[in-house]
Amino acid sequence: MKNIVGLLAAAGGAFLVCACTSQFDGTDMNMGTLSRLSDAQSRSISPENFSGGKGEGATADPSEKIRNKSNAAFSAAELGKGWKVNPFIKIAPNETVTVAEINGSGAITQIWMTPTGNWRTSVIRMYWDGEETPSVECPAGDFFCNAYNSYAQISSLPVCVNPGSAFNCYWKMPFRKSAKITMQNIDDKEMRLYYQVNYTLAKIGADEAYFHCQYRQSKPTVGAMHTILDGVKGKGQYVGAYFAWRVKNGGWWGEGEVKFYIDGDRQNPTICGTGLEDYICGSYNFDVGSKYVTFTTPYTGLTQAICPKGTYGGDSKFSMYRWHITDPVRFNSDLRVDVQDLGWRTDVKGKYLKQLSYVSTAAFWYQTEPHAPFPTLPQKGDLLME
Repeated sequence: MKNIVGLLAAAGGAFLVCACTSQFDGTDMNMGTLSRLSDAQSRSISPENFSGGKGEGATADPSEKIRNKSNAAFSAAELGKGWKVNPFIKIAPNETVTVAEINGSGAITQIWMTPTGNWRTSVIRMYWDGEETPSVECPAGDFFCNAYNSYAQISSLPVCVNPGSAFNCYWKMPFRKSAKITMQNIDDKEMRLYYQVNYTLAKIGADEAYFHCQYRQSKPTVGAMHTILDGVKGKGQYVGAYFAWRVKNGGWWGEGEVKFYIDGDRQNPTICGTGLEDYICGSYNFDVGSKYVTFTTPYTGLTQAICPKGTYGGDSKFSMYRWHITDPVRFNSDLRVDVQDLGWRTDVKGKYLKQLSYVSTAAFWYQTEPHAPFPTLPQKGDLLME
């Protein structure tokens, strides 16, 4: 809701104030707006209603055994139509399937899915308003903050992951003409996908930007640097990142600074933090009693610390996120974000170590379109995290 408060007159020490409230579009719900009425229309796409059309759900017929249209035909054969006949789809190796296609104006408000197979070789893409190149291109595991193909519980505002492999996101995704979501299986095995895309049809305001997510990886880092995001052109705001970090050396590994180069910054950034665990809003190595302590909160989290050789034994894998929900990083023309791959030397106390870690990130931001081209997504073999 937008409140416009205007001072109309001031005379004799008395002020006349008029408060005008714009119409609520129903696409940005929270506890304070649940009671507001709206003309928006609620819709949902799933394998039980591929189009999201009004009154078009649960129409699959178990007597018609058509691929991806009656996958539970055997289970529902004695019950008939309307009894969970098609709760999932199958995606063949190297196949791309359109899981949602929407025409009109509105916003995706929630996505739930549970993909089988390898989460790193299941690539999700999203296209707004008929664009040819995606605004979202990311392995599904990284998009939902689970890069290692092993379950990590997450309780954050925009992303939550629940037992046993339930991926949920609540990022608002506005569109003005159309929206399309695809899933590509680049593995050599068939995958099964249960999913539901909830959205609202409504008019979108002129000040609403488009949702973006981009995957990048360094395998290993070059010059102890990893680029989180680069080449962004337009006006918008950066809203967070997910990190999958595999450290080869022993010792503490998270001293690297996260730097934001905003609107023409070249050599020196405008925003520079004091260390990676500080950027994740933790401190002192995430260490309590000489052990890493995982956590998940609305805005930040260290959700996995896989340490086969002990806390500081090396060859460890970490999974982290940092959301800029209340503190988005705003830019007017361009943005670059990077992070140093920096630890401590174990042979000389008090000296930094430039590392050769395997780092991958999924960066999330909103901006005006058109967006700059994304880097080419790595091939299957490079995407997998050994």
